[in-house]
Amino acid sequence: MHRRAAALAVPLTAIALAVSSCSSLPEDWRTPAFLRMNDDTLDSRLPQVTGDVGEEPEIAFPDIEPPDEEISGVVSKGAGEDALVGADDLVIANVVQYQWTAPGEGEPVEGQSSYENGAPDLIRMDQMPEYITETLVSQPIGSRAVYVFPALTEEEKAQAESMGQPAPEGASVLVIDMVDRYSKGAVVPGEQTNDGGGDLPTVTQEGHSQPRIEVPDAEAPDELEVTPLIEGEGAEVEEGQQVIVQYTGVRWEADDNGENEVFDSSWNQGGVPFDTTIGAGAVIEGWDEGIVGQKVGSRVMLVVPGGLAYGESEEEAMGAPAGTLVFVVDVLGAYDNPPPPEQEQTEETAEDAGGDEVAEDPEESEE
Repeated sequence: MHRRAAALAVPLTAIALAVSSCSSLPEDWRTPAFLRMNDDTLDSRLPQVTGDVGEEPEIAFPDIEPPDEEISGVVSKGAGEDALVGADDLVIANVVQYQWTAPGEGEPVEGQSSYENGAPDLIRMDQMPEYITETLVSQPIGSRAVYVFPALTEEEKAQAESMGQPAPEGASVLVIDMVDRYSKGAVVPGEQTNDGGGDLPTVTQEGHSQPRIEVPDAEAPDELEVTPLIEGEGAEVEEGQQVIVQYTGVRWEADDNGENEVFDSSWNQGGVPFDTTIGAGAVIEGWDEGIVGQKVGSRVMLVVPGGLAYGESEEEAMGAPAGTLVFVVDVLGAYDNPPPPEQEQTEETAEDAGGDEVAEDPEESEE
């Protein structure tokens, strides 16, 4: 239904790959911090992490050399026993990275704190390596986990640098605070107070299943039509946020058999919630205009004319569905994206911008 670009880069994924030098950790490095006879006992080599989940953690590094094996553990267990993380969940988490450089010494990694940049990480559990997920799966939301990854070898540092990745000194430490989760088949709560109908499609949906969209035998509207079916009670979706949704789309125009077949749906992917940036051109205009301003927890029907989708004709659509499209979208969540990285000004870029003349007015510099 829309330009299905890859989801925004998840810092956690990048960190996990960097500390393992883009490969799997050796088996003899994978030592869980929990002693299997007593899962409440943590490895004493783990850094001490304090503070409330939901706030920037405080960390103290043990007065020992960083371990030469990967260790991990849950240092604070959440209260949400009815919301345990599943192996294929989409988890919302705050992640902070540190470097453990010497006995009792360490420091945060600049730019690698979702608390600092105000944007949580979206972690697809089924896309993460086992040495990340084995500590998180079956833990309640609100839990805090800590990971220590051994320092890179000289060979691994060279490999990372050749790929343009930083090669940090010392052991890498991750603190992951799990704040929410979205499982397969997730839908917004509540019952539909509006099914559409009349000159617009009628929508029925039973429980955790793909909605049924019945298109009337009528002319499609010329303008974007946004019809709330369930009105959520969450915050309004803002332009530039990352939204998490379930969706189904059909063409208004029926096929030769008189059917309005589904051409795209998250339910066709096993009901795995879909995430994308909204209001920034990552999806069709009808989505950008129709979803921004909706409240989290809403189910909306979007009737999108071809001019706000892929085009009115098959030629314009270039293989995508042409003409008016109908979507039913459950807005499950919305989260801020991290700010774009600041670009350092080099001598070359300064010369291109006019030598030593730098605009003092911020608005001029943006122009």
